[in-house]
This record gives sequence, structure tokens and C-alpha cells, in this order.
Amino acid sequence: MSPYPRQPRPIQEVARDLGIAPEFLVPYGDDKAKVRLAARAASRREPGRLVLVSAITPTSAGEGKTTVSIGLAQGLAAIGERVCLALREPSLGPTFGLKGGATGGGRSVLVPTEEINLHFTGDFHAVSSAHNLLAAMLDNEIHHGNPRGIDPRRVLWRRVIDLNDRALRHVVIGLGGVLEGVPRETGFDITPASEVMATLCLAEDADDLRRRLARLLVAMTVEKKPVTAGDLGAVGAMMVLLKDALRPNLVQTGEGVPAFVHGGPFANIAHGCNSVIATKMALAHADWVVTEAGFGFDLGAEKFYDIKCRSAGLDTAAVVLVATVRALKRHGGVTGREALAIPDPAAVERGLGNLEKHIQNIRIFGEPPVVAINRFATDSDEEIAVVRRACEAVGAPCAVADIFARGGEGGREIAQAVVDHAERKSRPFTPLYALDAPIPEKILRIARQMYGADEVTYTRAAERDLAEIARLGYADLPVCMAKTPNSLTDDPQIVGRPEEFDITVRNVILAAGAGFVVPLLGDILRMPGLPASPQAVRMDLVDGKVVGLLGG
Repeated sequence: MSPYPRQPRPIQEVARDLGIAPEFLVPYGDDKAKVRLAARAASRREPGRLVLVSAITPTSAGEGKTTVSIGLAQGLAAIGERVCLALREPSLGPTFGLKGGATGGGRSVLVPTEEINLHFTGDFHAVSSAHNLLAAMLDNEIHHGNPRGIDPRRVLWRRVIDLNDRALRHVVIGLGGVLEGVPRETGFDITPASEVMATLCLAEDADDLRRRLARLLVAMTVEKKPVTAGDLGAVGAMMVLLKDALRPNLVQTGEGVPAFVHGGPFANIAHGCNSVIATKMALAHADWVVTEAGFGFDLGAEKFYDIKCRSAGLDTAAVVLVATVRALKRHGGVTGREALAIPDPAAVERGLGNLEKHIQNIRIFGEPPVVAINRFATDSDEEIAVVRRACEAVGAPCAVADIFARGGEGGREIAQAVVDHAERKSRPFTPLYALDAPIPEKILRIARQMYGADEVTYTRAAERDLAEIARLGYADLPVCMAKTPNSLTDDPQIVGRPEEFDITVRNVILAAGAGFVVPLLGDILRMPGLPASPQAVRMDLVDGKVVGLLGG
């Protein structure tokens, strides 16, 4: 028996509900399709209102941000609103690693669930291939006489793979003799950290993507002159590999609500938002668009505003901040999975500082917050009441989202809260920093305003990186902080709302094509490793059906 209220609809019917004509649809089977970019210009509707879903600082207890995004959209549909989702594609790294699938849960899920969580329409493969083709062309240039005088010690472009594999963080290539290339040290990042992924997700159209790819900085010459993808003549071939990946993917929720699922940068090591193309396509076809930024508001949502919205001219009508009683108990000092199921209003009270900090952060951008309590079966009425009182005390609307168990029906309360409290006419958000401010000033402002830090310290390597970025003329770019998602600090072990702490910048990476710089804070890594017991060991194919994909 299907867990959903109805069987998935043919994708042509989903597109028709959005007003997307058949000639703009490129079906991938019966239940998913690519949408041609021309569909946006063909729409004659006024753009819809954008709602961002973010969360408090994540814990191992889980917040269910994607589940709430889906449940909210279904709730809006249940109260008669024309709505569409715009979400990221899952990465195979966490799918086979710690988290399992990333398409929601219970009665608030995307379908076809298995395909979306696995190879989907091949976008991640295309990004990985385009990225690694550039790496191969770079090494080929060095091997065949090195006419540009590239310094092998100053090659900046690493390879990527969409799996967690710590053994690939640092490797030596080109071994084996004269015919095998020039030996040098390099390594792999995970595909969601690829700058090609970021350029794809920030590009407005094919021409913009081409311009961004041409700017990708891949190496320095012996004279310290920059070498780009455009210099290597790689852009045309990369565009060929990305031609289909540029088109957004249309699917649906378990209740038939349309969803664009496109792009997949992580928010702890990249900018953490779905593609600009998919977001604007959804806005062109619906009255409400629900989107999501990865991890807590201090990470993904800050980048959503300061990078994505600023670059693409987007704005939001409201921000939904997801919190759970379980996570607040974690922030209040409760440890152990069993203890989380025991009612403990006092522990919830102790953890409220983290929730209050994120509400404050939303208001720094001048946006209206609405708190969604993602309800779990073990939550007591007394614990829910603690959160409601805290929200009332700071003037933030609050609603319970019982969307895992009840889907759209359980999302009516939070949907109505969004409709009631969203801006009728979107007021421009307030960026956190000016683009022409020095990079250290931008970093300090993020650290103080978003995290609550006192000061920022830099390693010598980071100081050298900043000087080089300034020398190359990229000091006016926005900042994409790479930080642990598990704490407001750069130490993943510190929960709650810490005070009197500093953060340390280890390195600063220039992403000239994407159009931002990436400070690496603390011990953050751009290639995760597998946990001691990865989700992969619980997966199997049984009688033709995938089991163990969604974790739990």
C-alpha cells in the first residue's frame, strides 16, 4: 500500500498545473522531466512570493528542514494556494554516509524518491565530468610542453567525486614515468563543493554560465600570473557536458505538489542553495515558492541572502525557521538517543538560546521570521508550550508542523501562519556587508553578527591567501564561509548559544568563476569521510526494490 494520499501524477499533468506547455518539457520517464529555459519567458504571470526555510543549529537529533519545506508546500496547497517547491538535489555522499536519503520523510516527501536520491537525471554526473575534464586538460597542458609556464606547485584545481572518501583528500598523480604525466600533489573534493556546481547554481542562463566557467581560476604560472579555464580552451567542452544539467528538473511531492529540484551545493563548504534558474522558474509559475538553504540560518541562509539573492536580484516574503523539541533538548545539554524521548521541558528551556539567536539573525536581514515546530511523536504538550512561549516573548509567530505523520493536513497551521505574516509586498532585504568592504571586514561582520563571535584570527597561510586575492583584484567578492554546521562556533562540539569565543580562518580559497571567496574555518574539510557505520551497510536491493535508503 502506498504511504502517499495518491499515486504520483504523470509529469505532464504536474507541468500543466504550473502552466508549462508540453513543448517546454523534456520527460525522463513518466514521473520526472527537464524544463527548457524558455518556459520562464513564456509565462505571463506576476512572479510569486518566495519563502525561505532555514533552521536552528543542526544536531544529531535532526531538524527535518527538507521535510518541513515539503510539508509547508503541501499545507499551502491544502489551504488553496498555488505553490511550487524549489529545492536542492541530494548528494550521494551523505546518502551513503551518515544521513541516508534527503527527500523528506513520512507523508512529506519528494517522488520518485529513489531516483532523486540516486542518479536522478544525471546532473551530478555532468558537474563531476565537467569539473574533472578541466582538471585533465590542465594536466595535459603541463604534460605537453607546458607552453604557458604553469607552476605545478601552484595548481589550484582539484578533482571531485560525489562520494565520501577521506583517502582521496591528498593524492600524488603523474607517477609511472615520462608517458604518465608530471608528478605533483593534488586531491579530491566532494562534488557539492565543486566550483562548477556553484557556477551552475548561480548562473542566470547559458550565456551567464559560459562567462562564469571562463573565469574559473585553475593555476598560476611561474611568474604568478593567473591561468583560467578560458585560457585552456576548456569552456566549450564543459558547456557540452552541462547542456542538460542547466535545465531544472520537475518532479512532485507525495501529494502531487510541483517541485523543481536542481543543483546541490553543500552549505557548510559551499553556498548551500538550489539553482537560481530553478528558483526563478518556480516564481514565474506559482503564487508561492518554498525554497531551502542548507544547515542553520548562520550558514546556508546567510549565503542565500548575501550571495544568491544579491547576485540574482531575489528577495523573500518570509523566513520559516525550523526547530524541534529534540534538538532544543540537545542544545540544552541532553545526550543519548533514549533521553531525548523522555519529556523534559526544563532542557527545552535551557536550549532556547540557540533558537533566539537564529530569530535575531533573521531580523538582521530585515526579514519576518515564522517558527515551525517540526513535531515528533515523543514531543509532549508541555515541551511544545515552552517553545511557543519563547516565540511569543520575542514576537515571532509560531506554529506546529505535524507534517511527517499527516502531510499537507498537518502543514495547514504553519502554512496559514506564513500567509498571515508574510510581507504583502516584499521589502528589500538588508545585506550583512558591503561588497567593497575589505574581505577581513566582511568575515568579521559575519562572525560577529551571525555567530556571536568576538574576534577572528588568521593563520599565516590565510593571510598569504588574502594578500594574493587582493593582488589578483578579487577583494570585492562576497564571502562564502566554510564552517562546521554543528555549532555557532568553529568547534563542532560546542552547542547552544556560546559566548566569548573567537574563530580561526585557516585558508581562504578564491572561487573566481562562482564569484565568491571561501574562508576555511577551524578544521572544516571539503571532502567528508564515512562514519564508523555508514548508511551504505544498511542498503540493499531486495526483489528489485531499494531498502535502507532513507535512514532512520
